[in-house]
Amino acid sequence: MTQRQYWLVVPAAGIGQRMQADRPKQYLQLRQRYILDITLSRLLDTGLFAGAMVPLHPDDRWFVGSDSASDARILTCTGGGDRSDSVLSGLDALAGRLSDDDWVLVHDVARPCVAAEDIRRLIVGLGEGDIGGLLAAPVSDTIKRQAADADSVSETVDRRALWRAFTPQQFRYGLLRTALGRARDRGVAVTDESSALEAMGYAPKLVRGRTDNIKITVPEDLPLAGWILDQLEHK
Repeated sequence: MTQRQYWLVVPAAGIGQRMQADRPKQYLQLRQRYILDITLSRLLDTGLFAGAMVPLHPDDRWFVGSDSASDARILTCTGGGDRSDSVLSGLDALAGRLSDDDWVLVHDVARPCVAAEDIRRLIVGLGEGDIGGLLAAPVSDTIKRQAADADSVSETVDRRALWRAFTPQQFRYGLLRTALGRARDRGVAVTDESSALEAMGYAPKLVRGRTDNIKITVPEDLPLAGWILDQLEHK
């Protein structure tokens, strides 16, 4: 059986407006390092990946000063206007390096707390399947739907079949590239890789992951992420 490659795509072209900072959130300092550097090193140091493609904003001026810029395992390309465009740019930049059946794991650059055990669980859980899947966790909070015309509750949503989607999300290279390209061409809004596959009628597999795999989005997430990293490294 042919040995399949595993590659990472880590889109880093966002500007992180909700962080209210003077730079994109991936270049904020966490434990004296860029968030981007922490995320990429935690992924690549698992030894599971042939390399990582990192789509950057065309006006990015911080990456050159990062630790990642001197890491031979990391390649860069120009990202797009939104996440799906950046991921597709990364996949296009990998053309010629991967076969359609190779695996690509897409991870949020602002999720530095991903655990190596979760990455391995995802890869093992998907095995040699044809489609792929994602890390996720069942919703544990009570979920309310907001009324259309007011800041009030219209209903309580049944959470029993609801899951929170995390990253990495792992799919076959050729299938993911086709799905994202088709979504772009048809004007289909996709918020993650799984939704692009779902739009084509596929049903990606849910693989249960740790709930502390948080995405840094607002300023109060930074100290929480630092605390989680401390726990992961000293368990």
